[in-house]
Amino acid sequence: MRPMPELVAAVVPAGHLRGRDQPTLSVEELTLRPWRLSDAAAVAEAYRDPEIQRWHVRTMDTAEAQLWVSAWSDGWAAETGANWAVTEDGVLLGRTGFRAVDLAAGSAEAAYWTVPAARGREVAARALRAVSEWMLAAGLHRLELNHSVANPASCRVATKAGYVYEGTKRRQALHLDGWHDMHLHALVADPE
Repeated sequence: MRPMPELVAAVVPAGHLRGRDQPTLSVEELTLRPWRLSDAAAVAEAYRDPEIQRWHVRTMDTAEAQLWVSAWSDGWAAETGANWAVTEDGVLLGRTGFRAVDLAAGSAEAAYWTVPAARGREVAARALRAVSEWMLAAGLHRLELNHSVANPASCRVATKAGYVYEGTKRRQALHLDGWHDMHLHALVADPE
């Protein structure tokens, strides 16, 4: 039996990402670039923000930030993640990208945050939209985004980045204050 054509089209072969350099993208005044070890101190500083701590359920010191930045870079080579530093004039404004990249399924899960000084400028939405378009053009089929229903700012980011609300996953993620229901949004290639 031959595979169904739509299944074959959704599969992205291994080596598809690591076979190319991770791109640096520009979105107006923003530069989205691969992470560098020199970003670790700025990542640790970002995680001192109570809002980042609240939604990402953690704090972080510089040593741990160095491990994370390395892991974000290693994720590209392993084809399990695709993460970009969002900067403006060399200053770190946030993170955007994808964890849980699954090339065989043609899918990935979006993740992002911005430092307080970058909020209110649609930095997260513009950056997410740019990397999402790149990932879809690279062959992925479905990009998902999950956020707590108690986080309306993330809902606005998802919507502005073109992700469509698909439903609510009950008690799906553990936060410091207990289990949260999570909104599921998705962006798909060639939506019907």
